[in-house]
Amino acid sequence: MSGTAPARVGVIGGSGLYRLFDDAEEVEVETPYGPPSGTLTVADVEGRPVAFLPRHGPGHTIPPHRINYRANIWALHSSGVEQVIAPCAVGSLRAAHPPGSIVVCDQFADRTSGRRDTFFDGPEVAHLSAADPYCERLRPLAAAAARAAGLEVHEGGTVVVVNGPRFSTRAEARMYAALGGDVINMTQYPEVVLARELGMCYVNLSLVTDYDTGLEGAPEIRPVTQDEVFAVFRRSTDTLRDALRRLLATLPLQRDCPCVTAPQPLPH
Repeated sequence: MSGTAPARVGVIGGSGLYRLFDDAEEVEVETPYGPPSGTLTVADVEGRPVAFLPRHGPGHTIPPHRINYRANIWALHSSGVEQVIAPCAVGSLRAAHPPGSIVVCDQFADRTSGRRDTFFDGPEVAHLSAADPYCERLRPLAAAAARAAGLEVHEGGTVVVVNGPRFSTRAEARMYAALGGDVINMTQYPEVVLARELGMCYVNLSLVTDYDTGLEGAPEIRPVTQDEVFAVFRRSTDTLRDALRRLLATLPLQRDCPCVTAPQPLPH
């Protein structure tokens, strides 16, 4: 990295957040899994180097089901990143989670298919304990940073992850809500699991952009469109950047959470 200290903290930008820092240094990283979504950029934030990677590419050219999640996480890990902050756009399945608010998820429910979702793909085999996938140490810090930036915050929640790129039918949304889902997204899985397989901490900042298929009892709230998602994200980008910077400024580098224990391959 041209003499730059390794970035121990990384940010993966979601829909509408393709660039985070000015005057950042570009870092080309090769991975065993192919190229990541974009070039890593590293910049100094509050005296520490922070890496940034756009999840969908710098111009949102990669749909959620085609993202090379393994390459993205490997690129950050091989660059020294130990803690990942992952903002993303979500649709709300609950009236209490309105557009413009933030949900710091603590659980996910995977409804995707066909994604390369593990580093232990054979001949090395290991089984990740995924009961609590999101970092218990980072979640309250992320919530506090978002509140300090002026955002309405919901601590805890289940994100239902669907394949995309289409949005849900009304029947699917009702089913996801009945099963305990709070918000819906297309990228949280397998990103969080891959990070945990490499012993990385991972925290999610879900920006609610819409009510998915509408809101029960409120016919004036129409089903989501992609234009609506990006419009809300654009309006909230500056506030979200402020929350990220606040979190980065207060983030301790010392880790004392279960995330540091990566699963070990079974003996052959």
